[in-house]
Amino acid sequence: MKENMFCFQCQETAKGTGCTVKGVCGKMSSTSAMMDMLLFSVRGIAIVANTLRNGHRKIDEKINRFIVDALFTTITNANFDDQRIIRLIRKGMELRNELINQALQAGIPLPETDELQWQGTEEEYTAKASQVGVLRETDENLRSLKELTLYGLKGMAAYTEHAMHLGFNDESIHTFIQQALSDMTTQKLTVPELTQLVLETGKYGVSAMALLDKANTQSYGNPEITKVDIGVRSNPGILISGHDLKDLEELLEQTEGTGVDVYTHSEMLPAHYYPAFKKYSHFAGNYGNSWWRQREEFETFNGPIYFTTNCIVPPLPSASYINRMYTGNSTGYPGCKHIQENTDGYKDFSEIIAQAKKCPPPTEIETGHITGGFAHNQVVQLAPQIIEAVRSGAIRKFIVMAGCDGRMKNREYYTEFAEALPKNTVILTAGCAKYRYNKLGLGDINGIPRVLDAGQCNDSYSLALIALKLKEIFGLANVNDLPIAFNIAWYEQKAVIVLLALLSLGFKNIHIGPTLPAFVSPAILNALAEQFNLGGITDVKQDLQRLHIA
Repeated sequence: MKENMFCFQCQETAKGTGCTVKGVCGKMSSTSAMMDMLLFSVRGIAIVANTLRNGHRKIDEKINRFIVDALFTTITNANFDDQRIIRLIRKGMELRNELINQALQAGIPLPETDELQWQGTEEEYTAKASQVGVLRETDENLRSLKELTLYGLKGMAAYTEHAMHLGFNDESIHTFIQQALSDMTTQKLTVPELTQLVLETGKYGVSAMALLDKANTQSYGNPEITKVDIGVRSNPGILISGHDLKDLEELLEQTEGTGVDVYTHSEMLPAHYYPAFKKYSHFAGNYGNSWWRQREEFETFNGPIYFTTNCIVPPLPSASYINRMYTGNSTGYPGCKHIQENTDGYKDFSEIIAQAKKCPPPTEIETGHITGGFAHNQVVQLAPQIIEAVRSGAIRKFIVMAGCDGRMKNREYYTEFAEALPKNTVILTAGCAKYRYNKLGLGDINGIPRVLDAGQCNDSYSLALIALKLKEIFGLANVNDLPIAFNIAWYEQKAVIVLLALLSLGFKNIHIGPTLPAFVSPAILNALAEQFNLGGITDVKQDLQRLHIA
């Protein structure tokens, strides 16, 4: 029987091999097909743009913006709205044809490839999608490396788009993304060549995360140690989820003085660590936990929910909150209002605010505080205390437990692992993986909390900088000589670029879980294991020994 779809880009993919009927994430086969077509159009744009650049022609900024937005749209749990994706495909085909005409007028020859020659109609999208998806590459190992690169590019695009929303950009990142897409499509790259491209993707991933770090810190200040309230107040509220700090800033500005409080959810928690947001007295706290708990937590929140980025869980048919869900940027969900920015990049949240005023306050689901804000600038300020604790033996090892959370039961491993760590170890974390252990009350070492939360998934960059700074302070020749171990959880493509970035910086001995990526073939996985000592998790007791912690 012919499969309806094939997608294996996330950790929870069906049977650990690939979703073929409907995505575990909730993505319908029709949505998967339109995403395949969107990527097809993106490859076409990238091929022409790369060719024009090689011909010393300047590429319009709208091309760069479209490509990063389209790549972001195809990330797991970002967009479930077929009609929004179809509109992007149409726009992509128009942009591709504009570029083709530019090349023809300039006398610049273009490669002969389906991505440039196909001129089908919207009615033909579904049939065409079946030919241009993941399985178009028949060689398992080549496909593995191409998809690993593509998923890294998707994560890179997400971080780059956030930076662009704040007015920060880096043309070299766009050039690389488009060249990589073009080369993988038009050239017969070998396994060694694709392996090199994977590592180069990691290198540019570092650049993208550095760009976003610069954008966030120059816009809102360096994160600082902050206690975040996890209870509720008596005012109605708006819950903001995702990663985009520019959206949060605009929402806080527009809700000021309205009697409506703003709460963060999941990956937006680290916004509380930035000094610029602390001036808003109605920035109430964080509500709930990781993204996968939203079906229950959105019910009890009672007010509107705004998704700035991915991590949408399709509501159950009985959900009361679907008419309170709003999307923005690259996200979309059928039946939900999409908040579109105007030509100046401004979003009007008045409709959300008006609805919030009619809603009861959030129902309290927990009380207390959680502490975070340990990005690289803050940790460097604590360096004398940390160094003394390491030299005295009070801190024996750092364990990087960054990455993603997810709903699979085997992710309880990370809570058990954190609880089993010796009292003289410190967890360095970023991303929503922290919700598995950031409320355990693991204590501190000489005043240094045993869970140091750097922030969002992109703030894994901070963890790398911290490690490199410690290497410098201790005068070590190799970063892998530090008393540091990596036990990272992954879920989607932003975690993929974080992993590739760490590899490009020379970090080895990284364990990832709860399962290994389905898109990495056994042969490629063996090669990565041999070169970087990259491997999966087993059980807590054994992994404590393997990572030289027990």
